Amino acid sequence: MEAWETREWFQEFLDALNRHDLAAIREFLASDVRRAHLPAGADAWLEEYADLLRGFPDWQWRRIQVIVEEDRLAVHLRGSGAHTGPYAHIAPTRRRVSIASFAMYRISGGRIVEASGTDDALTVRTAVV
Repeated sequence: MEAWETREWFQEFLDALNRHDLAAIREFLASDVRRAHLPAGADAWLEEYADLLRGFPDWQWRRIQVIVEEDRLAVHLRGSGAHTGPYAHIAPTRRRVSIASFAMYRISGGRIVEASGTDDALTVRTAVV
């Protein structure tokens, strides 16, 4: 993909995340996607995202910056939502959470095959307790 196509691709991915459309999100992930320090595979990714959405039904991502270089994508996002449902065994606190997320993705065939960054569940858990 050209850099502009990759940026458009990422916007479509971000739109699927913000619609909370797990089926659409799956289409952006390789079935065996590798994630640094997290369980591999699309199923694990989607399970964690579904858990986030149960705890934060209004969760939204806002793009701050996207940098494209060949098959790599570096993104800086801001995620936020209100903790109104159970999340990671934590009862709802009704606190608004806002986190910065920095991620690196490697894309192949229009799907994320590798991901690493700071947008993990630990960051959100520490913000609600």
